[in-house]
Amino acid sequence: MARDTWAYREVAVHSVRDGRSSRLRIVPMPGQAFAPTMRVQCAAALRDPERYPEGTRFLLQAKLTDRLGGEPYLYAWHGDPVQVLTASQAKKFLAAFRRGRI
Repeated sequence: MARDTWAYREVAVHSVRDGRSSRLRIVPMPGQAFAPTMRVQCAAALRDPERYPEGTRFLLQAKLTDRLGGEPYLYAWHGDPVQVLTASQAKKFLAAFRRGRI
C-alpha cells in the first residue's frame, strides 16, 4: 500500500531523557499543535545517544495516528531523510508555525 503523503506534516521534535528507563525518547517541541508528552514513533537511530546527544532537535514529516483505537501518537516513516535543526532553525520554525495558526 502506498504512503499517503498528504497526511504528513512537518513537526519539530527533540530528544529527551525518559525518567523511568533513562533512555532517550523523541517528543514534539512545545509550541505546536501536539502535546510535548506525545509519543513519536520514528527511526531508532534518532534515539541513539552516540549519534545524536540528548536535546538534539529534528524536523520530521509525521502524521497523527492511533493504532486500533489506542492512544494517539505521531508516526514518522523510518526511511525519510533526517534533518537536524540548530537552536535558531528550531526557533524560526516554531515562530513561523505560531504565525500560521488561526
